Amino acid sequence: MTTTTLTSGRARTHSTYKNVALWTFQGWIAMFFIAAGYAKLTEPMTNLIALMGWPAVAPDNMVRGVGVVELVLGLAVLTPLISWRVGRPILLTAAVGLIAMEATMLMVHALSHDIGLAVVNLLLLAITVPVLLGRRKA
Repeated sequence: MTTTTLTSGRARTHSTYKNVALWTFQGWIAMFFIAAGYAKLTEPMTNLIALMGWPAVAPDNMVRGVGVVELVLGLAVLTPLISWRVGRPILLTAAVGLIAMEATMLMVHALSHDIGLAVVNLLLLAITVPVLLGRRKA
């Protein structure tokens, strides 16, 4: 069994690239969910039904509630910018919430044969799971 260790310079470079990638993912997640939440809160239901379909079978208050949750979780992904010690647990909680929401919506869209939105949720999962796994270590 062979073990290789990174020199301190290479380890630091690897850590820097990982940190930049995770912050990039966090920014994308935040932008997507803040925009999606804002749209669900401000757009007329007819527009939301035309864009997504599922609001046609959900009560208006539920759609607006999902918008609030998306907005809050999107903002929570960025809380480490304020304070790492306080923001990191909030980020981890938000990531778990977003993963649950993305997985649920993936199933909703897949079962309704809306493949485009199912793929969007699959891609969101592909960037949210690494954030959760990469940020869980202090």
